[in-house]
Amino acid sequence: MVYRLKTTPVRSVNKQNDLLSAEKLWKTQMGGWFGAEQRVVYRGKDLFHELQDHSWLKLLIFGVTGRELSTEQVALLDAAWVICTSYPDPRLWNNRVAALAGTARSTASLAISASTAVSEATVYGHRAALLSMDFLQRTMQKKKIGINLEKIVEHELKSHKIISGYGRPIPIEDERIQPLLKKAKKLGLDKGVYLRLALDVENLLLKKHPRNFINAASLIASLFADQGFSTREYYHLSSLSFSAGISPCFIEASEKPEGHFFPIRCERIEYRGIKQRQWKNRKIQ
Repeated sequence: MVYRLKTTPVRSVNKQNDLLSAEKLWKTQMGGWFGAEQRVVYRGKDLFHELQDHSWLKLLIFGVTGRELSTEQVALLDAAWVICTSYPDPRLWNNRVAALAGTARSTASLAISASTAVSEATVYGHRAALLSMDFLQRTMQKKKIGINLEKIVEHELKSHKIISGYGRPIPIEDERIQPLLKKAKKLGLDKGVYLRLALDVENLLLKKHPRNFINAASLIASLFADQGFSTREYYHLSSLSFSAGISPCFIEASEKPEGHFFPIRCERIEYRGIKQRQWKNRKIQ
């Protein structure tokens, strides 16, 4: 969330502007630590007494949204991260950053921070799901005023060439779809209108584009939308979702000899640039 501070010109020495009034005071509704009283307030609730039985994920959801979710809803979101974003494969783009940090003997915190930053990739990272959720929410609004779904999909393809959340760089169906759908069904959370819409869009796309099957980005986006999350709330909740796959890659690389993660010999590099230049006879002016 971006906080913007409104400022106004100082018209007199007796009238403070917004910046001056905030100089030694931060007004917050999120909470605070009261050391002398040995208590912590978290969004208006006592962390040690009212929230102590919350799981970390449930607490995070409450911190981001201010809402208390059911046990089933929290379990579904937990499963989404376990199934869809926790691959400990160092070849994956964000995990590779962590493995490189490990092989260079960096620290775990720096590795996880850097890997989390590149997890915001547009094509296959967090932004793909954000774009997918945005598309689904816009599409739902258009459907409510009577616009045909097929026309909506055609217009989206004409405007953007692709629909985020459908298709994959490799020509195989997304292996995460069925396990997450199975979990949603087990929890009784597979009947949402956004999930139905996401699957209807897939059916339309497959008629003309056989490789435009639904991928994890659209599935997660639809499930989150059905639980009432906005795109901004989804963004905050998903920011750390890859970390369970990132840490193992860092640990393994750091336990192996330094520099052993995918080293490349110089002679394996095919150079096509400017040929080697001779400098020995060049006079320095």
